Amino acid sequence: MMLTPKFYRDRVCLNVLAGSKQNARDIWLAAEGHVLVGVLSKNYPDVASAVTDMREYATLIDNALSVGLGAGDPNQSLMVSEISAQIQPQHVNQVFTGVGTSRALLRQSQTVVNGLISPTGQPGLVKISTGPLSSQAADGIIPVTTAIAMLKDMGGSSVKYFPMGGLKSIDEFTAVAEACAAHDFWLEPTGGIDLENFETILRIALDAGVSKIIPHIYSSIIDSEGQTRPEDVATLLTITKKLVG
Repeated sequence: MMLTPKFYRDRVCLNVLAGSKQNARDIWLAAEGHVLVGVLSKNYPDVASAVTDMREYATLIDNALSVGLGAGDPNQSLMVSEISAQIQPQHVNQVFTGVGTSRALLRQSQTVVNGLISPTGQPGLVKISTGPLSSQAADGIIPVTTAIAMLKDMGGSSVKYFPMGGLKSIDEFTAVAEACAAHDFWLEPTGGIDLENFETILRIALDAGVSKIIPHIYSSIIDSEGQTRPEDVATLLTITKKLVG
């Protein structure tokens, strides 16, 4: 069972949501395997049912499974960790304060575990108070370089930068990308990314020198029936190939 994602040219791996098991398979094929397929913990009543269903997803996509929170919901943090401990996916989405728990329960270092940090309106500063309790408290704002160091301390693999609002936070995103490159940390831009702005966002991260990038493209490529359009995933891969070479 593969625990590490398949990056295109060792740089970029897409992250999209699956609306069904067949959709997951179609997405994976459209991306030629260079994708992590998100399934949300929030869609299940308990850990046991999630584990059973997500294992079925994993068998269809060579374990290219991304266990999701559900719109960054901090209350899903513990459930995500408990699910991931059992299914050993390639990718885990976590709030900042949930990273250490996920890594400890996984008991291995290969699975990508991201940590959610948010824009603040000030380049170079990020909000790390994204956990169940901390998200209800006064904003915890620190330098992005400190946030990266703390994520490394907890066994994290990458920054999940959310919500970006597409190009709305582009100056801040550029600062985050430069910090990730300088400190050899992976980056996951998330929120408002679509077929129109994807190239701009990916180019910024590549030009900054980020070693591995996992862009999340969600609602903009999901149809009215909740299925991610495989043809749009293929388009994203084409853009990626053009930029990465």
